[in-house]
Amino acid sequence: MCGVLVSKGVTLSQTQFSSALNELNYRGPDAQASCQVNDVWLGHTRLKIQDLNDQSNQPFYSKCKRYVIVFNGEIYNFKELKLAHALTTETTSDTEVLLLLYMKLKEGMLPLLNGMFALIIFDVVTGDLFAARDRLGIKPLFYSTTGKGITFSSEPSAILALGQASNQIDDIGLRQYQKLRTFFNNHTIYRDVSSFPAGHYWLNGKFQGYWSLPETEQMPPSDEELRELLVSAVDYRCISDVPVGSFLSGGLDSTIIAGLANKVSTYTVGTADNNEFEWGQMAAEFQHSQLHCVELKNSEFAPLWHSMLKQRKEPLSVPNEVLIYAMSRELKKKITVVLSGEGADELFFGYDRIFRWAHENVWNIREFDNLYSYGSHQDDEIIDYAMQPFAHHKTNISRIAAFFQIAHLHGLLRRLDFATMFCGVEARVPFVDHRLIERMAGVSFNYRMADNIVKAPLKRVFKDVVPKGIIDRKKVGFPVSLAQVMNVGSSEKPMDSWLRENLNMLKLAGDLTYLKNEQVSKIGE
Repeated sequence: MCGVLVSKGVTLSQTQFSSALNELNYRGPDAQASCQVNDVWLGHTRLKIQDLNDQSNQPFYSKCKRYVIVFNGEIYNFKELKLAHALTTETTSDTEVLLLLYMKLKEGMLPLLNGMFALIIFDVVTGDLFAARDRLGIKPLFYSTTGKGITFSSEPSAILALGQASNQIDDIGLRQYQKLRTFFNNHTIYRDVSSFPAGHYWLNGKFQGYWSLPETEQMPPSDEELRELLVSAVDYRCISDVPVGSFLSGGLDSTIIAGLANKVSTYTVGTADNNEFEWGQMAAEFQHSQLHCVELKNSEFAPLWHSMLKQRKEPLSVPNEVLIYAMSRELKKKITVVLSGEGADELFFGYDRIFRWAHENVWNIREFDNLYSYGSHQDDEIIDYAMQPFAHHKTNISRIAAFFQIAHLHGLLRRLDFATMFCGVEARVPFVDHRLIERMAGVSFNYRMADNIVKAPLKRVFKDVVPKGIIDRKKVGFPVSLAQVMNVGSSEKPMDSWLRENLNMLKLAGDLTYLKNEQVSKIGE
């Protein structure tokens, strides 16, 4: 939806702040504004989705002028909350409802919200600064502390542009990327920039969690309950004042979402010699929707990849990010909101090799490394650190399920957010509705893998919107052949080359100036 940038206790000029805010223009091409209140700067770039009137531009002040908010995301149940709490509004935006709820309930509003959000609210009278992020981290939020000051932003690039944070490499973040191709435990590639923890709020210097994944075992939902939950999640995410479409790869997850969304425009992507267009077309014909096939030439891959790195100033996790961007860039010509299937594999054990192993075996770091890691070099310490928040789980399957639902999914959501927002498209993820996640938490392996069938509940409950051919096919991702789009040596693993080249290009661009050659060459050793 938008980009946010907020600094407190940092000496800045209007020129400095505006220049940094410009780093977020692509996230909000429809409007940009900022304000200074005491020692707090608040900036916002807007992508208009809900209430297209300029009256809903941000920073948004309360009627009494005491509170001001900048907010990125969507609150899908804002109309119900407005009625339930008898709120009187002057706009039709979720932003105003969110601010009024905070004025009434403070942080007590957070468990009531169904949506994706990164928000910052400033109380002009008390000087309180409040920040919060949605339960699973669907919307990005980063922060950096300098002395008595703090800066929040939707992207590390804006924080770096302020000149308040160094681009020194974070050693743990670098090792995480080299081994696991993404970041964990709130690390980033930069030492002075951290990821705001999902499911937390921050008030005047202190973090506090407001949500965690339930850990108690529970009975599985009935087929009717499961269907009702996902239908509701999709319906919520179709609420928009601009056109909505859906990704449709021809896999199970995206086909279910597109089918429940009911005849929205659908999009798939691939290269001339590596695509799944026939499967996407099968799904589209079954659902009577119009499928747009986006074909990316091999020669187009590198320029798009480089442009993403230049803007993001972080290494990309997988080559599929480039394909998601290429597809989003095409669909932006007609729509602004797109539905995507992220979260289904984590909920329904779609990574079946890993979840079968976890169900049948006790924890073994070497076996997990072989199943999950990307960098071919060994780094047990970094794997152990990524798993640390889940070490208290009593069983291996419980630990692995929580890791994927919280930590692994966070990386996928970051990938999706940037690849879509880079061209002004908002992605929404029905499978990450917190009601669905809470209901599935603690449900047995045997339910999710009934009769040894991967994602058995989804295939059973939604067979009316999915062709049998897709129900029976094995899981595949967005197709891309690294060997075809990169110059990979015959003795080198393609993923090692991908990880290394991301770091090398960022170093050459001047973003990772402190990166040493020997740190890059570690990959694959």
